[in-house]
Amino acid sequence: MNGWLVVLAKAPHPGRVKTRLSPPLSSLEAAELYRCLLLDALDESAAAAVTLGLEAVVAVDPPSATAEFAAQAPAGFRAIAQASGELGARMSHVARQAAAAGAPFALLRGSDSPCLDRVVLRDAVAVLTGADLVLCPDRDGGYNLVGLGARALERGPSGGLFDHPMSTPAVLRDTLVRAERLQLAAGQLAPGFDIDRYRTCVGWPLSDSSGGKFPVRGRLPFSINEGSGRLRACRDPRSRRGHRSCSCPHENLLAPPTIVG
Repeated sequence: MNGWLVVLAKAPHPGRVKTRLSPPLSSLEAAELYRCLLLDALDESAAAAVTLGLEAVVAVDPPSATAEFAAQAPAGFRAIAQASGELGARMSHVARQAAAAGAPFALLRGSDSPCLDRVVLRDAVAVLTGADLVLCPDRDGGYNLVGLGARALERGPSGGLFDHPMSTPAVLRDTLVRAERLQLAAGQLAPGFDIDRYRTCVGWPLSDSSGGKFPVRGRLPFSINEGSGRLRACRDPRSRRGHRSCSCPHENLLAPPTIVG
């Protein structure tokens, strides 16, 4: 049985994702930004799963969107429904499913972290060879990835590893404290970041450590001007429908672009 690589995903419906970006973004623009971030996460995870020999899983919220994700996610993904409740309860549910399937470990990653690429996922797997738990911290005190080894899969969900508020500056600390109580050895990766607030959105670097562009910058059908909050419509000549379409290869995934320039 292979380890699981799980993308925790939401259907990119306006008003239900990235609500803290509105204003200055409209709910439609925030949803489109999230959709592009999600596509990047799925593409990177699909490539990493092949390279590392992992089972690619997308855990979907709301459950009613599971069939749509299964049909339109990149090849190799299996879609499962997230449970109801708070994020911690949903993460525990996914971990239980991985353990029940006999997975030796599971990586649970977010879908809004541009720096969380296949290299970071490879490093997370490597850390788990000598630790029960691995975390990739965010700048805001949370984390964008948690890897659970066999002992953590066994003890974590039943032991309350994620039974604490998940949207606070103390999330990383609280998880590490609970891991210590469960006698789980934890490792950490170099910090990354996620896109939760507008100041982060306008401030993320244009290139990663290898000098390559973040894919989401090429997919997003508007530009974000630092400081002004003004949006500019995409004029990509490859777009088949003018500025109302992005040119990414999965442009029909779940919801078509609805940005109005």
